[in-house]
Amino acid sequence: MDVRRAQVGRARRRPTVERARRLMFRTAAATAGIVAAIAVLSAVHLTQGTSSTGVLDVLAAVLGDGDAQTLAVLEGSRVPRLLTALLLGVALGVAGAGMQSVARNPLASPDTLAVNAGAHLAVVATAAFGLSLPVLSSGAAAFVGGLAAAVVVLALSGGGSAGPRLVLVGSAVALTLQSATYLLLLLFEQETTGLFGWGSGSLTVSDLDATAQMTPVVAVAVVALVAMGKSLDVLALGDDNATVLGLRVRRTRVGAVLLTVALTAAAVTVAGPLGFVGLSAPVITRLLVRFVPGFGRHRVLVPVSGLVGVLIVLGADVLLRAVMGSAAAVRVPTGVTTTVLGAVVLVWLARRTRSSAAPRQAPAGRVGVAGSTRRLVVTWVALGALLVAAPVVGLMLGDRLVLLGDLANWVSGRTGTALTFVVDQRLPRVLAALVAGAALAVAGCGIQSVSRNPLAEPGLLGITAGAGLGAIGLITLVPVAGAWQVAGAAGVGATLAFALVYGLAWRAGLDSDRLVVIGIATWSGGTALITLLITTSDPWNTAKALTWMSGSTYGRTPEQVVPTLLALALLLPLLWSRHRELDLHSLDDDTPRVLGLRVERSRLVVLVASGVLAATAVSAIGVVGFVGLVAPHLARSLVGGRHARVLPVAAVLGAVLVSVADTVGRTVISPAQIPAGLVISLIGTPYFVLVLWRTQEMRT
Repeated sequence: MDVRRAQVGRARRRPTVERARRLMFRTAAATAGIVAAIAVLSAVHLTQGTSSTGVLDVLAAVLGDGDAQTLAVLEGSRVPRLLTALLLGVALGVAGAGMQSVARNPLASPDTLAVNAGAHLAVVATAAFGLSLPVLSSGAAAFVGGLAAAVVVLALSGGGSAGPRLVLVGSAVALTLQSATYLLLLLFEQETTGLFGWGSGSLTVSDLDATAQMTPVVAVAVVALVAMGKSLDVLALGDDNATVLGLRVRRTRVGAVLLTVALTAAAVTVAGPLGFVGLSAPVITRLLVRFVPGFGRHRVLVPVSGLVGVLIVLGADVLLRAVMGSAAAVRVPTGVTTTVLGAVVLVWLARRTRSSAAPRQAPAGRVGVAGSTRRLVVTWVALGALLVAAPVVGLMLGDRLVLLGDLANWVSGRTGTALTFVVDQRLPRVLAALVAGAALAVAGCGIQSVSRNPLAEPGLLGITAGAGLGAIGLITLVPVAGAWQVAGAAGVGATLAFALVYGLAWRAGLDSDRLVVIGIATWSGGTALITLLITTSDPWNTAKALTWMSGSTYGRTPEQVVPTLLALALLLPLLWSRHRELDLHSLDDDTPRVLGLRVERSRLVVLVASGVLAATAVSAIGVVGFVGLVAPHLARSLVGGRHARVLPVAAVLGAVLVSVADTVGRTVISPAQIPAGLVISLIGTPYFVLVLWRTQEMRT
């Protein structure tokens, strides 16, 4: 009887053992396939370069029969570039896998947690203030900056969640840190020469010093994170279940965060923030779990994500140099290609994310000021005073103080040549700030109404990035293009960007958070393409790049203001005449139809008008974010939710906001200047997080 039971037990265990062997074989085979693909890409990568050294020369050198010139080329540029790509791919792929496991969110990555942005800011700050740090010390500074950013994002998002809220908070924090980085690049242009392109992730390295010093850091962090694999498996079950199983959740999470930030800081120290590698690599690895179940365990998932990260980085660099040619590709950061790929992955993830069960709420504000006609009149008087005072102060302040009496003399034509020149130069800037701010605010009102999304605004929906791409593309191809041509190109870019965002979100369901995440992905991709245009056409003109991408009124002329002014004069009355339709759009989709409104046609008119306003604003002052978010919310807080009042009040607030930001930027550190867009970003990000927090409270 005992013998028979033993035979039955062995018969039952045999399928389990055979299945485990098949899983191990499939895992090993898939991993070997990835390694083989890396080897092939590495071989191709070594044959690409600006010198005449070709495939046969490299092959001869590998076989030990290369000439001195070939060996010099390999040792001087190609091998360092290849080894740097290998290190970055492993570091960012593993970091992304760890972050997604800690946050239990497939949207988590060094980019969406703002770790890249924090580390980048720290490195640029050390260079800007003249601190020449060794590689390890620079890596430590990057670690501190990245860790601080990650802590802020995780704290604001509640430690991570299954939805897209994490990426919304992370993107807002990243925008603020990026604005501070751009500010340092502008103020310390000489000290930070070359860091603009490096800020998009560049594999161009002169030697292996930084790579060699950061390799042990990456190796130790990877080994430690792999050793935590079982703990991460348990953590994936949820905090409560993990605690019941005896896991010290807080210590595990803190340890994983420290390791992933160290990996990201090492990568940023070597080559700058390489966009979205940490997002794409773990996502691709998890997609393979369906075919290779062994990849689902963290002790396998973590290192394989590093290998996939290598594939992404090498593939992006090989593709870039194959398409553009090795000589032209030297000026283009490899991070441009990885960011475009990551934007596609982010859109795909956002479309797969489950919509919120709660219905989308109208973007209502807290009404407390305009509770009576008297208070409404007082509000309008105060706004009128601000609208008059803002441009007057803007004309007076700057690198040279203009007195009010001198300004009155200028109006009457009784000033000297020097003073007349100063005021004549400031006037187009003040007008550009006023009309662009008003246009962005009105565009934000329209977009928030038809999408019923309190977080929607032209910048976060990718409209301003699309407009900037169109405008810069035309300026790059046709340097003598006039203001109307630039405005038209910006309009085409804005229209295409919003059509893409809205179409992708609509096919998956117009969830508020999903719409903004897709917009952020479009914004990231558009910004990467802008970097591509500038680095290929005018790689040393950092001021041109930052002026457009940060939003500045510098060098504006009256002709550049006219398109925005006409668009505002025509489209603000058009939208105001449809204020009842906007009120209905803010309710739901059914009520307007019951009342006989052609919803699709009305929505299209509003969106086209909003897109034109945003595009012309970008053509006037460049890419400025958050105005279309802040101004409508402040307007609703002042006068309630009826668009008959909200539209004009938002226009005034937007004009005043950009005008004040421009004046502050021209004055606080004169004769140096801070772009208005950077000033607004520092204001808009906290407001964005506040709005996000309130909308989250409404849903819970």
